[in-house]
Amino acid sequence: MTKTKTKTIEKEKIIAEKLNGRFAMMGFIALVGAYLTTGQIIPGMV
Repeated sequence: MTKTKTKTIEKEKIIAEKLNGRFAMMGFIALVGAYLTTGQIIPGMV
């Protein structure tokens, strides 16, 4: 049998990825909310 290396991911990177995902979800919810209230995909644009 061969030995396999296990990769360790730094805690800061895990926190950064979770935070990035949460901000992306908030942005998507804001986009949907703006579309529902104004009817425009990007409010202010023609």
